[in-house]
Amino acid sequence: MAMMNTPEGTRDLLYGECQLYRTVRQELTAVFQRCGYSEIATPVVEYYNVFSKAGRSVPEEGTLKIIDRSGRILVLRPDCTLPIARVTATHLQHEPLPQRLYYDETIFRAATVNAGHMSEVDQCGVELIGADGTRADAEAVAVALEALQSCQLQNYRIELGHAAFFRALAGELGADEIQVEEIRALIEQKSFAALDDLLREQYSDKPSYQALCRLSRLFGGAEVLAEARSLTDNPAALQALDELSAIYDALCAAGWGAYVGFDLGLVHQLDYYTGMVFCGYVEGSGHVVVTGGRYDALMGKFGRSAPATGFAVDVAGVAGALPVQEVKTAHKLVHYEAGCLGAAMKLQCSAGAGEIELSCCENEEESRRLAHQKGIPTLVVLTASGVREESV
Repeated sequence: MAMMNTPEGTRDLLYGECQLYRTVRQELTAVFQRCGYSEIATPVVEYYNVFSKAGRSVPEEGTLKIIDRSGRILVLRPDCTLPIARVTATHLQHEPLPQRLYYDETIFRAATVNAGHMSEVDQCGVELIGADGTRADAEAVAVALEALQSCQLQNYRIELGHAAFFRALAGELGADEIQVEEIRALIEQKSFAALDDLLREQYSDKPSYQALCRLSRLFGGAEVLAEARSLTDNPAALQALDELSAIYDALCAAGWGAYVGFDLGLVHQLDYYTGMVFCGYVEGSGHVVVTGGRYDALMGKFGRSAPATGFAVDVAGVAGALPVQEVKTAHKLVHYEAGCLGAAMKLQCSAGAGEIELSCCENEEESRRLAHQKGIPTLVVLTASGVREESV
């Protein structure tokens, strides 16, 4: 019989992995609660137009669609922030701002064939809606760092960037939207040679030429900001650097300086993010485990304009950097005679989780063979007249 596999971009979780994922979720959400965030849950299925408001950040080809009985297009939730923006603009429209919300949900995206990307992604994250400025941005990053620390990770780091820095530099090129997107993609991919060639051939006489050539290489410590300042006199770009510096100073004052750096080449989802952006990395995980930033323009698309910032943690990314928890194996197998199920379960519940397993076998000999097959060292025989134990 042919083996039946899971769909592209999905996988099964077994035993210790399930426990590990659950532990990671519990640790993350416990931090969110301590930091004053309230849980919110949205439907797995939403109308497609909820996500079409996000532009290229949630591309249509990346969504998993369903047609309902009325012919309307639905999608499996590809993002958590947009539905929360919808809720804030509807159910919470009369609630005072700021609103601190957190979620523990799964998103679904169409996986590229053989690309190794997951189409089912478990996320825990927060949204701070209705708060602007350094304090709110620094809080979001600090909560992300606190959340990573709670998971007992060995080494982790947050890198800060700013969407307005690239926008300001790109605006000096006089390029059309398609060309700007091509430059952005090359910077995001850190394709140094291709980026240099494109800029040299078409934009070497522009004021931001040198800065854009260097942008994908501008990552590291606080010295990155000083180098970036030396490459431009664009007021909007300098304002973005000032904001990053203020956020960094606030995080350093809070004791997080050793875990924070900069990457001015963080230029992903620029039609979504409006200010500070950040990514989190963990030793032992090959992928970004935290993504976040400021998205001040999003709420207005749902009818309630408000500044907002937040982040999402990839549960699988964090779990992948941790050792899988050992699943306890039963030390005793209980064979019970008819009428003794209640007593058998009482005995089972008196022990630690997973230490005692009940036998479904009809007679002692079958239970004895089962214990031997499963490597359980002790058989407990429970009858109306008493209990006895024997080694298998």
